[in-house]
Amino acid sequence: MTRNPILKVLSIFQKCGVKNLLIGGQACIIYGAAEFSRDSDFVILCEKENLFRLKKALKLLKAKNIYLPPLKKEYLERGHACHFRCFAKGIEGLRIDVMVKMRGCDEFLKLWERKFVLKLRNDLVVNVISVEDLVQSKKTQRDKDWLMIKKLIENDILLTARPNVNKIKWWLCECRTAQTLIDLSRKYRKFAVECVKTRPLLKSVLKNNLNNLEKLILKEELIERKKDKHYWQPLLKELESLRHARFGHA
Repeated sequence: MTRNPILKVLSIFQKCGVKNLLIGGQACIIYGAAEFSRDSDFVILCEKENLFRLKKALKLLKAKNIYLPPLKKEYLERGHACHFRCFAKGIEGLRIDVMVKMRGCDEFLKLWERKFVLKLRNDLVVNVISVEDLVQSKKTQRDKDWLMIKKLIENDILLTARPNVNKIKWWLCECRTAQTLIDLSRKYRKFAVECVKTRPLLKSVLKNNLNNLEKLILKEELIERKKDKHYWQPLLKELESLRHARFGHA
């Protein structure tokens, strides 16, 4: 994670008691799948008191709402992200994006139960979305997110010395690299058989029908991209209505 200015945002959030999970590019850095990200993205608990604490933190950061929608519970609960630009000394220009829900992901409290806690110097504690939930949140329409998913999973496989059953099954269900998936299925064949119902293409891997494996993996991706597009259509339409209401048709 970049030491500055992100740490100042995290420190202010902690000081104000904002219940949040770090997501996005900074979370990817923590899991070793990205080298740099200046922006900071958070999923937060959408309760009145927590929103009050968030507004207090944003005020200390001199963060101004940019774009639409405004920071209101009703928009957050429908799936919108609220965007801010910081103007406090030392963090000028830093962007903060805040969400309450993400397509395909569980509600905040369940994400909170699975969080990874990173303890840094000066008693700073960073609550990070789990790698499994981070991967799910990255199933968007953006090419770079699918590249990040591949890196996150590959790194997790590389760095986990003693995986438990749940971890192995997650790899089998989510791995995006054909050769790695083949290797996993051979090493953990019993679990691969159990995962076929969840991920049908594993049947082809187990039967050694590997010629179309990359195409099958791509097909999964295209299905998720389509779901994401469908998810955002009504939200984008609402944003357009808000723009027209505020700025007119010009």
